Formats: sequence, C-alpha cells, structure tokens
Amino acid sequence: MNIQPLLDALDLQEDAARVLADDLRAQIDGLQTRLREAETHLEHLAITRKTVTGLADRLPAVAQELPEHPDYPRILAVFNHATGPLRAKDVCEALGHELLPKNVEGTRAKLKRLVKLGIIAEADTGNFTRKQ
Repeated sequence: MNIQPLLDALDLQEDAARVLADDLRAQIDGLQTRLREAETHLEHLAITRKTVTGLADRLPAVAQELPEHPDYPRILAVFNHATGPLRAKDVCEALGHELLPKNVEGTRAKLKRLVKLGIIAEADTGNFTRKQ
C-alpha cells in the first residue's frame, strides 16, 4: 500500500494550519498593540479628568447674562461694595430710588431674578448676598 499521497495531503493541511496560526499570531500582536494604545489613552484621559476637576473650583465663575435693565449692573455694584447681606430696601436706597412700596417690590423682584439666575444668593428670607 502506498501512503505517500496520504502524507502529501497531511503536509498540505499542516502547511495551511501553520499559515493560519501565523496569521492569527500577527493579528494578536496587532490587537495587543492597539489595546496598549487604548489603555494608555484611557490613562491620559483619567489624568486629564482629575486635573480638570481639581482646577474647576479655582476657575472664575462664568458671568451670567444679565437681564435687559439698567438697574441690574447697578445692583451688582451695590453688592460688590456691601460687607454683609442686603435687603431689598437697602438696595433700593443705594440705587437712589424713593422708598415707596412699588420701588422696593420692584427691586425685590429684580433680586429674586438674580437669585434664580444664580448670580446672587438669598441667605435667608429677604436677605440677599453676593455668591462666593
């Protein structure tokens, strides 16, 4: 019995399996390189996130867009010179408005709007302060 054709067929299959294994090893090497690059990128992103969050409290607050009325910049100027909380009546007086109920209520409404915009804070009912 001649087994040479059988051995030749086995050689062909071994060669094909060897080529496939070599191709798979090359793919694995390429994937490992890409994985290392992706992991390095993730580390850099984590460092960047840590740096940014560490500095976030040091960044100046973004200035909010003030409503269209000439009193708003003047109100903020009053708070910049204030040493403590102010009531609507105090702000109204600092702006030079008569202390009429309509003026005080109008000023209180403006102060509440600035609170809503996050520009000033209401320390307690009726007492307004500049946000820190």
